Amino acid sequence: MLPGTSPIGELADVDPRAIPPDLLQSGKPVVLRGLVASWPMVQASRGPAEASVAYLRGFERADGPPVVATVGPPEIGGRFFYNDDLSGFNFRQEHVPLGVALKTLLKYAQQDASPAIYIGSTTIDTWLPGFRQHNDLTILGAEPLASIWIGNRTRIAAHQDVPDNLACVVAGRRRVTLFPPDQLPNLYIGPLDHTPAGQPISLVDFAAPDYERFPRFREAQAHALTAVLEPGDAVLIPSLWWHHMEALEDFNVLVNYWWRQTPAWMDTPMNALMLAIMTVRDLPPEQRANWEDVFRHYVFQPGEATADHIPESARRVLSPLDETQARSLRARLLQRLNR
Repeated sequence: MLPGTSPIGELADVDPRAIPPDLLQSGKPVVLRGLVASWPMVQASRGPAEASVAYLRGFERADGPPVVATVGPPEIGGRFFYNDDLSGFNFRQEHVPLGVALKTLLKYAQQDASPAIYIGSTTIDTWLPGFRQHNDLTILGAEPLASIWIGNRTRIAAHQDVPDNLACVVAGRRRVTLFPPDQLPNLYIGPLDHTPAGQPISLVDFAAPDYERFPRFREAQAHALTAVLEPGDAVLIPSLWWHHMEALEDFNVLVNYWWRQTPAWMDTPMNALMLAIMTVRDLPPEQRANWEDVFRHYVFQPGEATADHIPESARRVLSPLDETQARSLRARLLQRLNR
């Protein structure tokens, strides 16, 4: 556990059938103790790991596609990361049947020096049809993507996701450490376009922070929030909050729900960031400052001066977008980018 952190705020006795929408949309993280304690999967996890595996395999598709298992040697200590010069990674990925991955986890349970094994972001309805009939939450006003994460004692580096995230521990225990989005400069984020799992990650090893190499990380720690989640507990991780996840048992299962508070047709802002890096970042300083004003005018602080002087019927992209306008704009951008 990182020193200097504060506990994440907690709530108990929240009805899983009617989680208050204002809680989910608050933009503040919160631990919901016992939110899914009544799930049969959680009940199965009270016994040995074999009981949890047996419960999961009861829903396994006989013809299911292989899952992606991330595997690292014992010497990485469960920390999936880069190699020494960041040219590659300290793990490999294998495509195996879900049942084989589960048996392998049982094989190494309670063994010293076992490899790190992680089955990440696996869509529940694809690999475990019927599971959600007995183990599910309703996110009012959203159609979330429900995924399952299975592994042993692994550590996932601090990263952020665009969607809001409700992560539910259903077997084992996990320590979650959160940082507000504004701690980006203090987390020493690695490459944007060469990442272990799709999202840029902090280069700091939370188990042994190197303050000489990463001195600003002390400031990040002063803003960190943490909690240990038991089976049945959940944590709400708002959009863009940095989160480091550490599994604390030999067998761990987490179910999470991702959703966005914007229409599905809106693209991810990460694409805009990458385009801005390509087209704006390396401009001469005066031009870059001018474009900063342009972005502020049209994107970050639009006001009366942005479009009020244009008839509503002629505002086009300066008017509130809908799905049709977004599709047209995307097609126009693709056409320009492919010239």
